This record gives sequence, C-alpha cells and structure tokens, in this order.
Amino acid sequence: MTSQPPPFVVDGHSVAPGTRRYLELPLPEIFGQAVTTMPVVVCHGRKPGPALFVSAAIHGDEIIGTEIVGRLLSMVKRRRLRGTLVAVPVVNAYGFMTASRYLPDRRDLNRSFPGSPEGSLAGRLADRFLTTIVDVCSHGIDLHSGAVHRTNLPQVRACLEDAESARLANAFGTPVIVHSDLRDGSLRAAAKDRGKPIILFEGGEALRLDETAVRAGVRGCWQVLRTLGMLGTQPAKPKNQTPTVTRRTIWRRAPCSGLVQLQVGLGARIEPGQVLAIFTDPCGRELDRLLCLAPGIVIGAITMPLVNAGDAVLHVARFADVGMADRVADHIERFEQSLDGESEP
Repeated sequence: MTSQPPPFVVDGHSVAPGTRRYLELPLPEIFGQAVTTMPVVVCHGRKPGPALFVSAAIHGDEIIGTEIVGRLLSMVKRRRLRGTLVAVPVVNAYGFMTASRYLPDRRDLNRSFPGSPEGSLAGRLADRFLTTIVDVCSHGIDLHSGAVHRTNLPQVRACLEDAESARLANAFGTPVIVHSDLRDGSLRAAAKDRGKPIILFEGGEALRLDETAVRAGVRGCWQVLRTLGMLGTQPAKPKNQTPTVTRRTIWRRAPCSGLVQLQVGLGARIEPGQVLAIFTDPCGRELDRLLCLAPGIVIGAITMPLVNAGDAVLHVARFADVGMADRVADHIERFEQSLDGESEP
C-alpha cells in the first residue's frame, strides 16, 4: 500500500494530504499602504506524485487564464489526485485590479525574472512567485492570451530542446506547438535555470473570454495532469492527431496607415499570392493590400481595425513541409469542432 506523502508547504502554510487549501500570499505594498495578495489554491493528493503549478495573469489583463484555472479547480477530485496541483489564478494582482498588462512601475513581469527581494516592484513580485511557487513544484503551465487588440489561436509555446517540456507540450494537445527559445527575464527561462520544465499556453485576447480558447486551455491542463500520472488510474483519452511543431513564425505588418479589413481568420491556411488584408482610407478608398508570401497558418491576428504603417497585423506559422500546412488546417478544424459543447475533458 502506498504511504501518504508529507504535508505540502507553501510560504510556511502546511497543506495536509487529501485536502484543498485557499491561501492569500502577501505581496509588496504600493503607495497608500494598500494590502495586495496573490491567491493560491493548493490541492494536495493522498498519494505521492509530481507537483504541478498552473499560473495565470502574469500579464494582468490576460484574464482568460484566470477562467481556465477556475474551471480546472472545479474538476479536480482530491481523493483521486496523485501529487499536488498548485493553482495561481492571478500572479500579477496589481495589473489585474487595473486591467493592465503591466505593474504600477510600468514593467513587464514576464521580463523581470528571476527578480530580487530588494529590486523593483516587478523584480520583487517575480522573486516572490519564483521562490514560493516555482521552487516547490516539479512542473509548470503558464497561461496567456494575446495582448490588447490581438487574438491568438490556441497554441503551446515551449523550448522543445528540453525533453520533458516537449512531452508536456505534446500532451497539452493543441494542433500547433511553437518552438520558442528562452528569453532573458521570462518565467520560462527562470524556471529552466531551476530545472523545472514549463510550457506556455496562448489563446484568445486580453480582457476577453474566448470560449474556444478557454475550453482548449482546460482540456490541455487536464491532459497534462493525466500524462504526469496525477489522475490515478484514469485512462488517458486517445488523441485524434499529434500536434505539429513549427520552428518559424513571422508577423506580417501593415504596409500603410488606415483601416484594415482582414480577409483571413485564425487557423486559416494561406497560400502565396492570396490577399490577407485590404487597407483603406477613412473615405473607403483602397490604399494597399497585404499579400501572402509563403504557405502557412494564421496563428495570431489584430482585432483593432485602425493601424499605422508597420503595425503587426497577422502572425503566421511557417512549416518545413508544404503539405504540413494542409494537415494542420484540417487538424485545427477538427480540434475546434471537438471543443464545441464539451463540458469536461
């Protein structure tokens, strides 16, 4: 018979096996002496296993991850759980309260890791999250969306040179996986330096709840839990198709200023010569067109119709094999259909 694991400790708070505990971890004060906390939910299983953190709202306006965490927690049964799920629905509480991507010091938290307890406000928050959450876990999923006025196709980004990160990315199950090198100051880079495999989910738009992206995120987190053996003996559902990896993406930019009318949507398969966007002046006169230069799949798009010359308009994933783009487009269509009406992974 497997013995129970010891209590799981987060920031001095002890969580007994087979229990769930809601914590509010104090964060650095801002002017006005307002008390700010980071909400954390710890689900500690009765049997030993990995410790997975799922974090959201590192960018305070990317609220879709907060919704994903909430739905995931409603599905987790403590009696069946092996190991520990550490859910952090809002990391950047300062930005979340003001519907802002950034912190009050105008810094981007995901460029401030590993941080320092004596650093800037962003650096102090980065250090707090890293030392209290990441350091006590074995794996991680960080949930994101597109920025304001940009939306993303549900996708996973990971450094696929790390075998365990690649395993988690494939388990998550989005049709497209973007190989993404580690960037200085990011949570992924800081976690890697600590030997913690981590993947990043992107889907939807800031300050919006896209139901397809939410369901993709919930399903993906659930499949990672299964893959890590954290759901006991529950068998994993068979995949319809293996995700496809792209190692090259490119932003197509506006050739002129004006109003933009997109001619393609997220997940579209595009071909050379195809019209991707039409630009007009306020009187409706056509100014220019954006044409496709190479085969690919649209994985990100602007949602704001007013653009200046050079603004990013469409994010396109390129693939080594031309036929691969056709397979990915078909996979995306079936993936989205499978999410329709889904209440539980």
